[in-house]
Amino acid sequence: MKDYFVYILTNKPRGTLYVGVTNDLVRRTYEHREGVVPGFTKRYGLKQLVYFEKYDVPTLAIQREKSTKHWSRAWKLDLINSSNPQWRDLYTDITRGEASWMRGSSPRMTLRGCSGNQTQSARQGSP
Repeated sequence: MKDYFVYILTNKPRGTLYVGVTNDLVRRTYEHREGVVPGFTKRYGLKQLVYFEKYDVPTLAIQREKSTKHWSRAWKLDLINSSNPQWRDLYTDITRGEASWMRGSSPRMTLRGCSGNQTQSARQGSP
């Protein structure tokens, strides 16, 4: 079964935010970091992965991405702060121990959407 991810990038803590969806988080984050694809993230230098959620079903991931994009900035900041209060760049985490975090070793990063189960807030479209 394939995994799908909703993720948030930034250029600095509490800086410009970008919400995206992908079926390969490592590859997509790498593309953003290297500026491979022209667009918003390249223009604003958004290279730091500060949040992600894992889903088993692509339609749920796409729905979550679309709803998150419409949230207020404050809600997005709360979402990031709830699981990554130091705003660490998570790219090294996902490239270093890909097998361990994929299996849920970091519950705060995989809680929403893991195994297709979202929390009540995710179903309602709020943080």
